Amino acid sequence: MKRILSGSNSHRLVVMMVVIGGLLLYYEATTFDLLPWGGTSGVVDPSAPVPGARLEFSSTAYCKGTTTASGTEVRTGIAAADDSILPVGSVVNVSTDNIRYNGVYTIMDTGPRVQGRILDLYMWNCKEALRFGRKRIQVTVLRLGWNPQASTPSLIDRLFRRRERARVEVPPPADPPPAAVEPPVEETSSTEEESVSPSDSAAAPASSQPLP
Repeated sequence: MKRILSGSNSHRLVVMMVVIGGLLLYYEATTFDLLPWGGTSGVVDPSAPVPGARLEFSSTAYCKGTTTASGTEVRTGIAAADDSILPVGSVVNVSTDNIRYNGVYTIMDTGPRVQGRILDLYMWNCKEALRFGRKRIQVTVLRLGWNPQASTPSLIDRLFRRRERARVEVPPPADPPPAAVEPPVEETSSTEEESVSPSDSAAAPASSQPLP
C-alpha cells in the first residue's frame, strides 16, 4: 500500500512540475515583453497588417529580372512589397478593376523602389506591365511572412544581450618593462698577463746588477 501511495505522489509531482513549467512559459510569452526593462515597449502598431485584414494599396507591375530577393526565380503569381509591411513569404489576395489580375499572390520580392503600401506585381510581358500602369487595389492578408527585424527577442536573447552590455571590456595586459642591462665588465685575458709577467721578471734582475 505504501508503494502505491509513493508512486501516486511521484506521478502527481511530475504532473505539477509540467504544469508549472507551462505556466512559466506562458507568462514569459505574454507578460515579460510588457515590462519596462524587457527590451520592448509592447505597443502594437494599429496600422500594421494582420491576417484577415483588408487594406488599400497602390499597385504597379514589373517584368525585368530573373531572381527575386528571396532567391527564387521570377514567375507569375509573385509580387514585391515593402518588407516592413508585408514581409517575404506573405500571401495576399488581390482585387483590382480587371478580373484578369485578381487572385492570390505570394510576396517573394522587395526593393528600394517599393516603399509603403505599394504592391508590385510580376508580369512576364513587359508591354502588359506598362499597360497595367498604376492603380488602386484591395489587398486581403491571408498570411504574414516572418520579418526578423520585427520579431520579439526571446527571454534567452534578452538575458544574453543584457549580460553582454554589462560586461566590462578588460584591456589587454601591458607589456612588461624591459629588464635592466648590466654594463659589460672588462676582463684581462690570461694570455696578456702571461706575456707581461716574463718581461717584468727579466727586467728586474738587469736593474739589480752592480755597475763596474
